[in-house]
Amino acid sequence: MSKRDYYEVLGVDRNASETDIKKAFRKLARKYHPDVNPGDKDAETKFKEINEAYEVLSDPQKRAQYDQFGHAAFGQGGGDPGFGGFGGFGGADFGGFGDIFEMFFGGGGQRRRGPVKGADLRYNLEISFEEAAFGVEKTIKVPRTEMCGKCKGSGASPGTSPKTCPKCNGAGQLQYTQSTPFGRFVQSRVCDMCHGDGKVIENPCPVCGGSGMVRKPRDINVKIPAGVDTGSRLRIAGEGEPGERGGPHGDLYVYIKVKPHKIFQREGNDIISEIKISFPQAALGDEVEVATLDGKVQLKIPEGTQSGTFFRLKGKGIPDVHGYGRGDQHVKVTVVVPTKLTDQQKKLLRDFAAAFGENPAGVEKGFFEKMKDAFMG
Repeated sequence: MSKRDYYEVLGVDRNASETDIKKAFRKLARKYHPDVNPGDKDAETKFKEINEAYEVLSDPQKRAQYDQFGHAAFGQGGGDPGFGGFGGFGGADFGGFGDIFEMFFGGGGQRRRGPVKGADLRYNLEISFEEAAFGVEKTIKVPRTEMCGKCKGSGASPGTSPKTCPKCNGAGQLQYTQSTPFGRFVQSRVCDMCHGDGKVIENPCPVCGGSGMVRKPRDINVKIPAGVDTGSRLRIAGEGEPGERGGPHGDLYVYIKVKPHKIFQREGNDIISEIKISFPQAALGDEVEVATLDGKVQLKIPEGTQSGTFFRLKGKGIPDVHGYGRGDQHVKVTVVVPTKLTDQQKKLLRDFAAAFGENPAGVEKGFFEKMKDAFMG
């Protein structure tokens, strides 16, 4: 079976430039690559044919031989020129096959770069205890890279525009051929003049210096849900740095820090508070006012309450950040012992102690006084 004309295979005419041949090859290779068409034998055959045609027409010497002698220039029967067909590299010359490997499997950073997502940003936000408990909406200023308003992102001075890179002719990459004892290798590297963009700016924008981007603060509205705590992280999609070459924006991550409260301490979704009561209140019982996140409430203190006792106020804690109810408030009672007493108050306490059969002078000797009596007589 006779082979098809290589120019016909790539869909170019005989006067096509090297750039036109390369573009046609890449377009067809992407379409018929086996990884794109798994199990498709027809696509695999076409891919072999495309790669064979490109391997010849991309090499000036082989192309000249082909133009003069056709397929006969590469041996009787028109065998594959130089690499033995798809799946094996035969005698030595990788040619365009190495190029297609760069395209689909990476080439150490040598292939032309595509769209890249922008970098993520971090913002540390401090809020009050109450704002963390019930949620809040904040407007924050985030410095980030924005499109230059002067050049509209082109990077070129107003009235001018970027030009096609003269070194790579807009391809964004340069092709290098290296001969080795194992054959000839063709490699593509990012163009060092346009850095892979295919365009160069002769008259840079005076505001952005040709980058097309400027740094400025941006107001962003942040909705903080009820129940967040220190260490909580909120993701705001698309509010990070802009992408490169048409890539999407990165994301903004807001890290929460909650200010300490002068009354409340948080333990999970519960909160702890403390109230101080007098000895008579603890002994006789009372009703006292207690501060909560929702305002002040009355708490009943039973008679005989001991110092260190906890009372629970159900549902007065922190709302669950996932919406599963609300924690409780635990109120610790501390009985305050007076430090300064009048003579009358002291007498009343002695009488009270005597009624319980205790030492009326000091209710009961302390530990160190008892030790002193034991050793000193």
